[in-house]
Amino acid sequence: MRLSGAVARGYTGRMKTARLWTVGVAAVVLASCALGEGIMQKAWRKLTEEEERVIVRKGTEKPFSGTYETHREPGVFTCRRCGAALYRAEDKFDAGCGWPAFDAEVPGAVRRQKDADGQRVEILCATCDGHLGHVFTGERLTRRNVRHCVNSVSMDFVPEAEATNVFSRAVFAGGCFWGVEYFLQQSFGVIRAVSGYTGGTKEFPTYEQVCKGGTGHIEAVEVLFDPQQTTYETLARLFFETHDPTQLDRQGPDIGEQYRSVVYYADAEQKAVAERLIGLLRDKGFKVVTRVESAGKFWPAEAYHQDYYFKKGTTPYCHAPVNRFE
Repeated sequence: MRLSGAVARGYTGRMKTARLWTVGVAAVVLASCALGEGIMQKAWRKLTEEEERVIVRKGTEKPFSGTYETHREPGVFTCRRCGAALYRAEDKFDAGCGWPAFDAEVPGAVRRQKDADGQRVEILCATCDGHLGHVFTGERLTRRNVRHCVNSVSMDFVPEAEATNVFSRAVFAGGCFWGVEYFLQQSFGVIRAVSGYTGGTKEFPTYEQVCKGGTGHIEAVEVLFDPQQTTYETLARLFFETHDPTQLDRQGPDIGEQYRSVVYYADAEQKAVAERLIGLLRDKGFKVVTRVESAGKFWPAEAYHQDYYFKKGTTPYCHAPVNRFE
């Protein structure tokens, strides 16, 4: 899943900071970061002497010696000191440099500053300021043209099979999933946002079948997010402010039941948040038609639907940030 957590298959995909953002998107992301920063308050982990040398005293492990240098398993890399999500496994690539390399980070998870040598750019965990390594650009090693060179000792790893036990998921539907995914995957703390189908009964639905109707499925986006960095409410607010929740079975020029507005909740807490936000909007005069329904099976869409706008280098045609809660 390219997700999975406030204004990041990211984020695969996924909110991706190396990609182009519009002014409107940047404003939403910055506002989200302001809300998300400071959420994590849990105690930091006790470090070994080697971890202390690298993470606190900004040391470097020997090349080709780290646990994750050739690691290929799907999952999420987290900060060794505080546990915050840092990188997605799908953004890892073999740079041949002797250290784990990534060409994108979870949105807002990594902070940059000039290195003590005055030449390189140091990267640190944005949550606890733990030293990760350095970031380089212009090497043309990947399409994003960015390389995060990270010490293995600065990270832990959460296998994909265990992701739901460590992180949280949310599912939103608000018209064409391309646009919903575009904004959610750039949100602070979102690990990954995946376009797909849900709400129906047919197994393994295809885009053509959903568009034709009769499957009960609609276009939706599943988000995997880090609850230490953002909240479900922050993501739900972003959802309501980047699509028009007053449009029935449509979103702009896209018309049909597969484009209806729905919040699919995973538990009573998510349901309560969604209903409260809808109540706030209705109190402000918005005739919200968004449904709140229990989450069911989510089917990821075909690969060509994932990261659609990022791949094209364009922005959504029927989704845009609108301040509805202030």
